[in-house]
Amino acid sequence: MGMTMTQKILAYHAGLENVTAGQLIEANLDLTLANDITGPVSIAEMQKAGFENVFDREKVCLVMDHFVPNKDIKSAEQCKICRDFSTEQGIVNFFDVGEMGIEHALLPEKGLTAPGELIIGADSHTCTYGALGAFSTGVGSTDLAAGMATGKAWFKVPSAIKFNLTGKLGKWVSGKDVILHIIGKIGVDGALYRSMEFTGEGVSTLSIDDRFAICNMAIEAGAKNGIFPVDATTLAYVKGRVRREFIIFRADEDAHYDEVIDIDLSALRPTVAFPHLPENTRPIDEAKGVEIHQSIIGSCTNGRIEDMRTAAEILKGRKVSKNVRTIIIPATQAIYLQALREGLIEIFIEAGAVVSTPTCGPCLGGYMGILAHGERSIATTNRNFVGRMGHVTSEVYLSNPAVAAASAITGKITDPADIM
Repeated sequence: MGMTMTQKILAYHAGLENVTAGQLIEANLDLTLANDITGPVSIAEMQKAGFENVFDREKVCLVMDHFVPNKDIKSAEQCKICRDFSTEQGIVNFFDVGEMGIEHALLPEKGLTAPGELIIGADSHTCTYGALGAFSTGVGSTDLAAGMATGKAWFKVPSAIKFNLTGKLGKWVSGKDVILHIIGKIGVDGALYRSMEFTGEGVSTLSIDDRFAICNMAIEAGAKNGIFPVDATTLAYVKGRVRREFIIFRADEDAHYDEVIDIDLSALRPTVAFPHLPENTRPIDEAKGVEIHQSIIGSCTNGRIEDMRTAAEILKGRKVSKNVRTIIIPATQAIYLQALREGLIEIFIEAGAVVSTPTCGPCLGGYMGILAHGERSIATTNRNFVGRMGHVTSEVYLSNPAVAAASAITGKITDPADIM
């Protein structure tokens, strides 16, 4: 029996000719990743186990992004642990204030993730890099500590679901809507410990930013990873960024999939996930009219330049509602600078929004956008659990950037087509 794309990558990194679903393997890692929350735990575990050095100072990455710039003494101490460790170990890829960005946008931008690679990170949204045809997945801080020290990790080989994409997305519909639609269809545990493999003629119509958003939220369906085939769009993105050899893996024709799900991209509408789970989705026509108090445009899901351009297209020449705090967060310094050069930042500020340095901040209820009792936020983030962005009685509605921008203007969840 043939192997899926994910299984081929795992087999190669384990030094095996074949692997099958459910098999336990030990595999060599191309990159390990931690941030200012998970990094200190991994560092402590590594030291507690008696390891004095990382396995490769170029393949251990630390990104200060969750509470950075630091919001309080505790967050400052967390970053200091990572900073001191990076200095001591000579970590090449340590990103702090001024160069940091939201990790899952920053690493691909810097060329640190490439097709065919095996990447683990102590953050659940590490699955983002499947957009480039890599196997990437989130792990616990203890597993990451072992990876940092040895360059290896163990895996149970996942089975897979194939998503056959056809058609092309319409105006104001993006990759965020694709993944919200899928999660709404299969549920938050619908792909539990399985690989979500995207294929079909519709793949070529999706931008790389669409693919990043889709793979980023694979974990919200319980998946081990999400992955796209490597095509011209992928190669155009990595060209000039990735300066090392990489291998392109493709699924075998006779690969086994637990199920095949067909998705017609042209039939999708902007989609909103209601509180308090990403699976609680409704098309925009059933979501319109919900009053909001805050709009967040950013995060590792939707803080890329395409997202900034979409928001600016809607906000240009308009004002956000006085009742809606609108916070826009470019995901990296480079995206921020590009938005500045294109005049997008000016559009945002003139519309009455605030623009932040790159940070995860409000997504996890960390800072810069905490909700009070009973408040509602529309957000381009990836989770809307109880208390995710603040008070336990607050509510988070997940959407694409176009919906978040249109809703900021009207003060209620709005179909962008209704105001454009």
